[in-house]
Amino acid sequence: MPDLTAYYGKFNEDKRLKSRYGQVEFLTTMAKLRETARGRERLRILDVGAGTGAYSIALSEEGHLVTAVELVNYNLGILRQKAERKNLSLTAVRGNALDLSRIPDGSFDVVLLLGPLYHLFTMEEKVRALREAAKKLAPSGRIFAGYIMNDYAVLKYGFLESHILEALRDGRITEDFRTVPSEEDLFSYDRPADLPVYRDAADLRLVSRFSQDGPTHYFRQRIAEMDDETFSLYMRYHLSVCEREDLLGAGCHTVEILARDVF
Repeated sequence: MPDLTAYYGKFNEDKRLKSRYGQVEFLTTMAKLRETARGRERLRILDVGAGTGAYSIALSEEGHLVTAVELVNYNLGILRQKAERKNLSLTAVRGNALDLSRIPDGSFDVVLLLGPLYHLFTMEEKVRALREAAKKLAPSGRIFAGYIMNDYAVLKYGFLESHILEALRDGRITEDFRTVPSEEDLFSYDRPADLPVYRDAADLRLVSRFSQDGPTHYFRQRIAEMDDETFSLYMRYHLSVCEREDLLGAGCHTVEILARDVF
């Protein structure tokens, strides 16, 4: 995946998640992980597509036993440096969401797929990644499977960035407003109705799902300008509505919390 490697070799994911709009995504996901933990202090967590370790490092600092899997060597090096600098007992290995054979089966309370599914373009690949993650779950374990939403791409790229007419002409957006990305675009986009198809094919059941960021990406500048009190209120609002089904498709990222049907 040379294009993906090149993209993440230059993209600063840490900077994004530390920005005000990125913090909405990060804080929301951490809140849902803490809910899933239900007070348990040492979860075994597999972070697939860990990047430079935004979640791996934070979860390890909270006392969880984290194994991070990352495809891009550049990111893996940064992750390992962070863990060493903070003296964390975090395991970091190079790997691919489509083949987790190096990771022991049935060993993890939580498997994070907060990124890999963005870059898989066929149903077969997405189902395979979900099945690989499911193999690693301990009984009663949970998968956090993240997707980028189709209508976010249409609204932001199409209308906010004024590409809608050219995208309709060249077929990147269909007449019924579904995106048609190619692998050269690096990212794939889904509608909420697509996600049950993937999880059913992977023999997984839905526990809950939530928008990591809601409408945040549409007014990043206003988010950045908020004082701390206003931002705190915005987070309270977002956390109160992030599971509402009527709002899921318009946000940038949706996460499904999944469990195996067979325990």
